[in-house]
Amino acid sequence: MMQTQTGITALVAAAKDIQLQSIGEKILNHQRISFDEGVILFEKGSLSYLGALANFVREQKHGNKTYFNRNFHIEPTNVCVFSCQFCAYSKLYAHKEEGWELSIDQMMHIVKSYDGKAVTEVHIVGGVHPKMNMAFFLELLSTIKAHRPELHIKAFTPVELDYMFRKAKLSTEEGMRLAHGAGLDSLPGGGAEIFHPEIRTQICNDKVDADGWLSIHKAAHELGMHSNATLLYGHIEKYWHRIDHMERLRQLQDITGGFNTFIPLKFRNKDNDMSAVHESTIIEDMKMYAVSRLYLDNFPHIKAYWPMLGRLNAQLTLSFGVNDIDGTIDDTTKIYSMAGSEEQSPAMSTADLVNLIKQVNRQPIERGTLYNEIRDYSTVDMSTFEAV
Repeated sequence: MMQTQTGITALVAAAKDIQLQSIGEKILNHQRISFDEGVILFEKGSLSYLGALANFVREQKHGNKTYFNRNFHIEPTNVCVFSCQFCAYSKLYAHKEEGWELSIDQMMHIVKSYDGKAVTEVHIVGGVHPKMNMAFFLELLSTIKAHRPELHIKAFTPVELDYMFRKAKLSTEEGMRLAHGAGLDSLPGGGAEIFHPEIRTQICNDKVDADGWLSIHKAAHELGMHSNATLLYGHIEKYWHRIDHMERLRQLQDITGGFNTFIPLKFRNKDNDMSAVHESTIIEDMKMYAVSRLYLDNFPHIKAYWPMLGRLNAQLTLSFGVNDIDGTIDDTTKIYSMAGSEEQSPAMSTADLVNLIKQVNRQPIERGTLYNEIRDYSTVDMSTFEAV
């Protein structure tokens, strides 16, 4: 049931903590909350209070609509020159016998396997392989576009792009122009982790820093491209590190307006160098989604990756500010399962996703990568729908 203005106003007025009441009133009046107020929400806000506020904002922006897309993933390699402490996916180049390296022909075989299917996006991310350079990926982009021009290519984190550009002796702006010209349509949100150097130097010291990450997204936005943003939470960071991260994203969004969605990513402790760090609870997970929706007032969408959280928890996020649960993906992606995700074979058909959304009384909307609405499945009989 949609939340009423009267109900949420009464909830805020009844808040016993004066600071939480004041923040709630600002949110109801569409006023931006400050850095310190964001930290207070994490420290003092109850799950019910944060959830009610975040759900109100979500419904003010999107009503009951919940978005998904029909996409597939390509992971060119899990061989990587970097050594992030939290990563269970990539293999150091020195131990590359444990990894994989796909040729352009092999990746095109994956693309062609979706010919005739109603997918709208290919998502390409992977490790940073020293032999997979700028020329290699420009050829991949142009080959995909030549084969299927309408397929949206969302590819390469700033970690991958920064390495490509430096090896090719290109500026960020030059590199982004070349990639965009070859067929790159938008950027995913990965590689952001935690921006603040106090944490970043401990968990991913050798890859592109916060300024580099943000500058690549800014360059993409200035070319008319859109992108996503992420935050890796629930490890050694404190609440203020999360707000610092979101503040830097909010500031860039004020300038460019190029971010589509924000995706909190839950730290998983399986098979990595941070296995002694406990994972966050489901309560902390939902608080993270809720505060994200409340703090990032200029981000249109908040997304939950259902493979990482599991299907039931993904449904739960839809009451805590989330209005997008990603896409059909397929069971070839290894990034989630190797990191210890809830979904060890992360694949859902369109019918599965639609039913998942309907089960919690939300309105399932298939979207394109840029959130153009393709189809409203609210009244579609999924028992007779094509199961792909």
